[in-house]
Amino acid sequence: MNYTSELKKFVTSQYIHSGIRIALAVVIPSIILAYLGVLKQFFLFPLGTIFLALTDMTGPFYRRRNSLILALFFYFFIGLIAGLLKDFPILIFLEIIIFGIFFTMLGIYGKRLDVVGSLTLIVFAIFIDGAPGSYSAIRNALIFSMGAAWFFIVFLLVTVLKPYKLAEQMIGENYIELGKYLRLKSQFYLKNPDFEGVYKQIFGLEVRIKEHQEATREVVFKTRQMVKESTSTSRLLMQLFLNSFDLHEMLILSTSDYKKLQQSFGDKEILEKINVYLNKLSNELVNIGISIQGRLKTSPIINISDELHQLHEDFFELRNKEMNAETLENFMILRQILLRITEISEEIQTIYKIRAQDIKLVKSLSTGLDLEKFVTKDEKLNHKVFINNFSLKSNHFRHAIRITVAMLIGYALSKISILGINKVYWILITILAIMKPAYSITKRRNILRIYGTLGGGVIGFLIIHFISNPIALLIIFLVSLTLTFSFLKDKYAWAVVFMTIYIFLIFNFVKPGNFMDILSERLKDTAIAGVIVFLVSYLVLPVWEHQKNKNLILKYLNDNRKYFNTIVDSISLKNVSLQDYKMSRKNAIISLANLSDNFQKMLSDPKEQQKNLENIHLFTTTSHLFTAYVASLSQYAQKDETYEAIDFAGWKNKINAELIAAKSILENEKIEKNTEKTTFITEDLVDELLEKRKKEIKEEEFLDRRDPKVISHLTELKNIKELLELIYNEAREQRKIAKKIIN
Repeated sequence: MNYTSELKKFVTSQYIHSGIRIALAVVIPSIILAYLGVLKQFFLFPLGTIFLALTDMTGPFYRRRNSLILALFFYFFIGLIAGLLKDFPILIFLEIIIFGIFFTMLGIYGKRLDVVGSLTLIVFAIFIDGAPGSYSAIRNALIFSMGAAWFFIVFLLVTVLKPYKLAEQMIGENYIELGKYLRLKSQFYLKNPDFEGVYKQIFGLEVRIKEHQEATREVVFKTRQMVKESTSTSRLLMQLFLNSFDLHEMLILSTSDYKKLQQSFGDKEILEKINVYLNKLSNELVNIGISIQGRLKTSPIINISDELHQLHEDFFELRNKEMNAETLENFMILRQILLRITEISEEIQTIYKIRAQDIKLVKSLSTGLDLEKFVTKDEKLNHKVFINNFSLKSNHFRHAIRITVAMLIGYALSKISILGINKVYWILITILAIMKPAYSITKRRNILRIYGTLGGGVIGFLIIHFISNPIALLIIFLVSLTLTFSFLKDKYAWAVVFMTIYIFLIFNFVKPGNFMDILSERLKDTAIAGVIVFLVSYLVLPVWEHQKNKNLILKYLNDNRKYFNTIVDSISLKNVSLQDYKMSRKNAIISLANLSDNFQKMLSDPKEQQKNLENIHLFTTTSHLFTAYVASLSQYAQKDETYEAIDFAGWKNKINAELIAAKSILENEKIEKNTEKTTFITEDLVDELLEKRKKEIKEEEFLDRRDPKVISHLTELKNIKELLELIYNEAREQRKIAKKIIN
């Protein structure tokens, strides 16, 4: 691992930037209040700042602004109501039911409002037994809201001063993820690679890349400075973002039949040399990402042209020694791989050139695309949607019931004196933090929460026991606060560790000397909440991942069939616009990632709920290969050449028949006999041309041509036919797996 590169990635990332901003927003007013001697009386002020900061999700400015305003209103309202009714337990049970269902149901309007609703419930949990101190409900709600309003002011100031910062960091992170993706794919060229293990890692990373690209797309395409104003900086960032999508497709289309490749060249050094070179390109992508995140000047780490030239020379030397009529087809495959590597290398060099441009001179960069079509349209908050989801068929409503039941149980247990629960808020906060709509995520967060609490408790004890200097404690508090918010979205266990540390420091400041009581209480409350969450998630209206399989597979089949048809029409008819092609690519990759994500979550469900797991795994694997092979085929859509030796119409009918049959099986429709087993015949001339070429090689002396950018028309024809055969094979497998899934 390159620790210098890892440190640079973290230091320039949006996570540490956000963590520092939030920590300073909390600490600066706290220091002022402490200097004035009123911090204990205004303890809720920094707490309000923290909670509004947690509401701030990445996205376009207007969405972030609106969600913060809504959260600010909810915080004041919920704090006031909870404070006024804290002495009436019967009414508190009623509050939990009403607020638990309402604020959880906000998730039907998207992830942003889901976060607002969840955090509002956590604020409710803090105020449920009365906020710290003996002040009035109105005073407590106002102080908490003032702290939240302070963060809103900080948010506005940072956005005005650095309007492009978030977009830069997200685009940079996109390139870093692509670097990881390329490093994973390079493992296929190692000796005796673990195909199953590498594919599993690739599936997981593709889900992450999809989620990040969707979030970045929303920021870039819906930020006014990026689209409407068309400044030099916005043009540059827009071009870098679009280039990252093209590069992502290049990495996908670099997929080959790796098992066949290993059989042909596994004992040759050429594959190991390809692995080394791809790892170097991976480092270049990470380097580009870091430079964009931190707005740093950069240049290539290696001389890409020289390294690529040497790789081609190694290939040509091997070809001259071992190519004959029998090995011709194997070398055609390897030649095609090198061509793709060349295209990836040139794209990286192009990106470096874009990065090297003087921003003041960037005037000609234009996408030529209707950018609004690449993002989801804003949905208006329709109350009918909210009402219609009050049904057990709605996953949102089922989740709201589970949250409410868990909170009711947690609050009821706090009233049992024998358990010795002094404050219920930590049990409720833990329930709300780890309980998610998917059982798999809830289970994982439950475990991470326990580990994080234990680790943070031990470290917090050591800090408080051995360090008494107030300046040192303040620095540790500031670092812990920063790292909590830096790790919260990406490394939850570490976030809980540092969260536990700074919470212990806060309580040690408010009530010095009773650290062990605080530690034991928190561990006990975390354990109680963990048990409640596990039981409720498992027993109360659970939603299992296998219930979503059918719809996700059908969505995948529809989107990827359109993607395949778009590519074939682009190659054979040349009548597909660039925008239609990119839209079909986007939809295909998103549906594939959703299918993969569902399978990954299914692995964490209880064994008895992992229904059809083997078949779903097989379908997911074939789906990745199908989409990758279609993406590989798309490289020929960009060329002006015609490929008349390929019967595209025949292949299109043949492959579509398999995909339609799979869809029909899943929808329990009647399948015609001639559809169940396709009988389409393709009339290609590639095999005849290939035999003719083999005969020429046997009869004539082989010419040593060494132009890395020139590839024979026959090699292209053979590759197109092989890709169509691979696509057909995967489509046929999907039809067979669909039968097994239904049965």
